[in-house]
Amino acid sequence: MKIYKVGGAVRDPLLGADASDTDYVVVGATPEMMLKAGFKQVGHDFPVFLHPKTSEEYALARTERKNGRGYLGFACDFSDSITLKEDLKRRDLTINAMAVEAQPDESGHDRKRPFTRDDVIDPYGGLKDLDDRILRHVSPAFSEDPLRVLRVARFAARFYHLGFKIAPETMSLMRKMAESGELCALTPERVWQELQKALCTMNPEIFIETLRCCGALRSVLPEVDALYGVPGPKRWHPEIDSGVHTCLTIARVSAESEDPVTRFAMLCHDLGKGRTPITEWPHHRLHHLLGVQPLREMCMRLKVPKEYEHFAFKVVRYHSDMHHVYRGGPEGLVTLFDNLDAWRNPGIVKPWVLCCKCDFLGRLGFSNRPFPRADYILGLFALLRNVKAEEFVKKGFRGPEIGEQMRKKRIDLTTDYLKTLPKSELDDSANEMPPEGDINWRPFGKRF
Repeated sequence: MKIYKVGGAVRDPLLGADASDTDYVVVGATPEMMLKAGFKQVGHDFPVFLHPKTSEEYALARTERKNGRGYLGFACDFSDSITLKEDLKRRDLTINAMAVEAQPDESGHDRKRPFTRDDVIDPYGGLKDLDDRILRHVSPAFSEDPLRVLRVARFAARFYHLGFKIAPETMSLMRKMAESGELCALTPERVWQELQKALCTMNPEIFIETLRCCGALRSVLPEVDALYGVPGPKRWHPEIDSGVHTCLTIARVSAESEDPVTRFAMLCHDLGKGRTPITEWPHHRLHHLLGVQPLREMCMRLKVPKEYEHFAFKVVRYHSDMHHVYRGGPEGLVTLFDNLDAWRNPGIVKPWVLCCKCDFLGRLGFSNRPFPRADYILGLFALLRNVKAEEFVKKGFRGPEIGEQMRKKRIDLTTDYLKTLPKSELDDSANEMPPEGDINWRPFGKRF
């Protein structure tokens, strides 16, 4: 029996990064041997075992043979005659098909000694592809598992900042897989799992762009795919294409926040533009309303966690308000915070404002424009959240009267606050975008 570290445990240290987790492969063992050694079996489709002391996962070396549709349609052979080379051949990318012999100590923990390139077992050219920054499939068997299309897109996003590119032959294979319809067999849970992981990379927009490039986006995220080819007004969207705008905003928000919940909301913020009747293009007057239904459909299908869905709804529904935030006067601003449920959930305001800011800056040629509105709105909320019910209870107000008095004071404070803002903020049409399609729009700042 021999034990090897594989996958990211080999790849990441070679890239100068800590391995996020360690996968072990056991060669020359049977399930009976593992159980006798004290391991606990947890796998069903193929044997995976937990180490009795460390609880780390150890998988028996195996081969796979396609016998059905989807990523579950495989027959596995995990006999003790399977070699390490055979096990590595079934993996997705060459940079993930490398191994290093593990050296566990008496406690069962791997000694985690630094290893060199000379220690790497590399039968499929992973080291060269690592040097050349290439994501390349190991063998034609890659096409048997549709989940690998999403995995490659995720690795493209994860390693984009290091200069990695997808090999042309791998991209060609991914296109054929997308055309085959096999991606429709993926379970929603696995699609969400890959999307969520992609949202945690440095460049999640590359995940979307890669899926779009290979034709897979329409199968796994049709609501996002529907944005491509949908034009926006050239004055406010020089990039024209709504799908391109979405990726620009994801890139922008990812540069300012690592929070996957915020990034997911940015992905969804313009879903309504995919539902705008063609006769109204390039304007999207009601996209903030039209976007609610595709958001719900996507979240229901993928079983998106409620935390993600709830915040994305607030961004989809109210992000357009930021572009003409002064139109409703002080009452409108207080109502906006009401709609965000900001008084009970003050933590929502900062990421919501960030999404609005990135919606504005995530446009071709807009990235370096000033957007002081973000700070002004955050400053206003910091002032208004100090209004507490206790003040009015002490004055003798009861029941609904308390809420009415709190709202009145917030409106009064907002009125005074707006008087302190620069005229350029209230009148600046470069920041205060017109409601799309409203040809009669004029800045309303002069009313203050």
